[in-house]
Amino acid sequence: MRETSTESGVWAIKHYKTEENENAKKGNEEKNNTETLPKITDLIAPSFCEVHHAICEEKFTHFWLKGGRGSTKSSFISLEIIDGITKNPDANAIAIRKVGVYLKNSVFEQLCWAINTLGMTDLWQVKLSPLELIYKSTGQRILFRGADNPRKLKSTKLANGYIRYIWFEEVDEFCGMDEIRSINQSLMRGGDKFAAFYSYNPPKSQRNWVNYEGTINRPDRFVHHSTYLSVPQDWLGEQFILEAEFLKNTQPTLYAHEYMGEVTGSGGDVFPNVVIQTISDDEIESFDHVRRGIDWGYGADPFTYGAMHLDLKHKNLYIFFEYYKVGAKFDSIAMVIKCENLLGGIITADSAEPRSNDELRARGLSIRKATKGQGSVEHGICWLQNLNSIIIDNDRCPNTAREFLGYELQKDNFGSFRDGFPDKDNHTIDMVRYALENDMKFSGVSILK
Repeated sequence: MRETSTESGVWAIKHYKTEENENAKKGNEEKNNTETLPKITDLIAPSFCEVHHAICEEKFTHFWLKGGRGSTKSSFISLEIIDGITKNPDANAIAIRKVGVYLKNSVFEQLCWAINTLGMTDLWQVKLSPLELIYKSTGQRILFRGADNPRKLKSTKLANGYIRYIWFEEVDEFCGMDEIRSINQSLMRGGDKFAAFYSYNPPKSQRNWVNYEGTINRPDRFVHHSTYLSVPQDWLGEQFILEAEFLKNTQPTLYAHEYMGEVTGSGGDVFPNVVIQTISDDEIESFDHVRRGIDWGYGADPFTYGAMHLDLKHKNLYIFFEYYKVGAKFDSIAMVIKCENLLGGIITADSAEPRSNDELRARGLSIRKATKGQGSVEHGICWLQNLNSIIIDNDRCPNTAREFLGYELQKDNFGSFRDGFPDKDNHTIDMVRYALENDMKFSGVSILK
C-alpha cells in the first residue's frame, strides 16, 4: 500500500532519530577509545619534546633530525606522522627512500610500529601491494615511494586532501639538495601547512653535502641532534648500552661517529680547526686587524673577495665577508668592495691577473699583488692549519664555509692519501692565503709556536 505524506514523515523522523542515536553511540565509543589512547608525549624521548612542540605550533616546515644509533629519531617521526594524520582530516603522508627496495623493512615497518604503539591497530588498514597505510574512518593515506624512480614521485595523486607530511629517511643517501628540492616541488601542493622530516646519521666526512646542509640557517628550518644518552635505558635494552660502552672504551672515534652522531672526519680533513659561528655586527666593528684578499676566477671558476680579522694574540681568524660570483664584472666588483671596504684598506690580489688588478686600481681600489712563489700554497695551508681556530660566519660567508669544511686530501686507488693538497674547490682558501700573506711572512714564527 502506498504511504501517505504523514506516514512517510513519521517514518523519516523515526529513522533519523535511530540513525542519530547510532551515530552518537558510535561517536561516543570513538571518543572514549581516543581518550584511552597513549599520549604521544609519553612515547617520545625527552630530547624530542622541543621538536614536538615546534611541530604542534607549526613554527617550521623542514625538520632536519640527525643523530647516532639508538637516538629514536625515526621512532619520533613515525609517531608524529600517525598522530598528525589523526588530528588533521585533510592530511596525508609520504615516506621516501633513495632506493625503493628498502622501504618495507624500514619506514613501512616503523610506521606500523607507531600505529601499534599508539593503540590504533584497529583503526588502520595495512596494504602490502603496493605498500600503503589507510586511516579507515577518513581514507587518509600514507604512501611509500623510492626516489630511484622519479616518475612515480611526480605522478603522486590523492583523491582527498593533500600530502602534508613528507619523510626522507636516510637523507644522506640522496644525491644532494637539488634532488630533494625537486621532490618537494612535486609534492608540496594543495595545502598551506607542511612538515618535511629529514632523518640521517651524519656521514664521517664534512665534505658530504648533508653535513654542510645541516649548518645552513633558514627561518623555516629546525635542525636537531639527538643521541641514545637522552633515551630511557629500558627502551634500548641492556645489551645496546653494553655495546655502546664497549666501543666507547675501545674505539672512541668510532663511538663518537656511530653512537654520538658526530662528524669525525674521513682522516683527510685539511682544516679540522674550522668553527662555524655567528659573527655579530658589534664584533666586526671592534676588529682592528682586518685583512682582505682576491682570487680571480677563470672561465667557470668564481671571482672571490673576502674580508677577515686576524687575532694574533689568541691565534684566531674571523672570516666575516665574502663576494663569490662566476662571471663577475669589474664595475660590480668595485662597487661591492667599496661598500664593504669603506676606508679603502689595502687588498692583496692574485698576481696571475695583472690586467684585472689594473682594472680595479683604475676604479679607485688599493690593490697589491700577492708574491706567491714556490711552496707558497703548502706553507699557507700549513700556517692556517696551525691557527687555534678559523671562525667562519656561515650566513655571511656560505661559500667560504663550504670550501673550508669540505677541503680534504685525496685518496689513490688503494685508499691511501695522496701527497700534496688538491687544487679544486679552494677559491676562498686561496683568497684567504693571499689576504694573510704578509702575516705569514712576519708573524709566522711566533704564531706557529
